[in-house]
Amino acid sequence: MSANVEATQAEIDRLRVGDMAPGLAQLALSLAAAVDNPGNVTAQSNAARELRTVLEGLRKLAPVAESKDWVDELAERKQQKRGDGLVRARRG
Repeated sequence: MSANVEATQAEIDRLRVGDMAPGLAQLALSLAAAVDNPGNVTAQSNAARELRTVLEGLRKLAPVAESKDWVDELAERKQQKRGDGLVRARRG
């Protein structure tokens, strides 16, 4: 496999959309192969643009991630520091 095909497959796997939209996933892989194919630069450019569009569509279909991101972690830490909900000033 080539670099773009592998990266596209990894993103499809990470997003968990291969079973939800198998046609779009296959189209993305075909476009990635066209981008990797040396030859007509115009065709590569067109395939890259279409690949970007298809990947955006797949990202929209992806289920919401269950893991917390750094914003959630910061909010949780802030809540833990407050303890009983009161904000206390630090002493110098």
